[in-house]
Amino acid sequence: MGKTIGVVSLKGGVGKTSIVASLGSAFLEFGKKVLLIDGNLSSPTLGLHLNVIDPEKTLHHVLNREARTKDAIYKIEGTEGLHVMPASIFNNKRVSPLQLKNRIKGLKRSYDIILIDSSPSLDEETLAVILASDELIVVTTPDRPTLSATIKAAKLAKQRGTPISGLVLNKVHNRDFEVPFGDVEETLDIPVLAVIPYDLNVLRSLSEMKPYTFHKPKSKGSVEYKKLAAALVGEKYKQSALKDFFRKITPSRQEINREIFYKRVFKE
Repeated sequence: MGKTIGVVSLKGGVGKTSIVASLGSAFLEFGKKVLLIDGNLSSPTLGLHLNVIDPEKTLHHVLNREARTKDAIYKIEGTEGLHVMPASIFNNKRVSPLQLKNRIKGLKRSYDIILIDSSPSLDEETLAVILASDELIVVTTPDRPTLSATIKAAKLAKQRGTPISGLVLNKVHNRDFEVPFGDVEETLDIPVLAVIPYDLNVLRSLSEMKPYTFHKPKSKGSVEYKKLAAALVGEKYKQSALKDFFRKITPSRQEINREIFYKRVFKE
């Protein structure tokens, strides 16, 4: 039986959908079968990230019981084990987002990991993703306006009882004008599990409609996605002996947090 991970943020522009596509493809490194679902029903773009332009059936049809779940799932070209259930960009039909959990629960028998993208608003769509998920990843950038919105997302998740696995800090420049990682964790009371550096190749991957981890698989950001994916499924990411040596001497904050998460979830 697979598990469902919701990816949430209450502020647009943090790169949440790119993270869903990139993290989803990173799970393939560990032989997992992965489904990505676009839970951002009012402004969906996940399909466009993956070159699924104008699908005949989508999550909108599934929620309205106009299609079976399997009819709204599309294999990502050039991959083994990566599928997407997009939402309709030009669908004006009224749907009930809160039906999401019931409509997709059977898919956990077919996939190891189901990642759900969410709306960047405090609305029924975000609540539906939280309720449909076994655990959550919260996305933020290290600036104070985004952190204030992220606090709301974390509070909503905690109220609904869905555990938060950790934070992904995205678009990080490592400059002194950014909020320090320690302050981010203290403010949100959530551990940082991955730090994704700002990289123009993310925009290049969007132009090619492929996940960043496919476009630049050896980049620092892609390696960070793979390390996060490993921690979430109880695997160990293998890297060069030299890099592993230096990592053990001076492990980053997120490396330590991932090790704690791994031991807590998979070793207890």
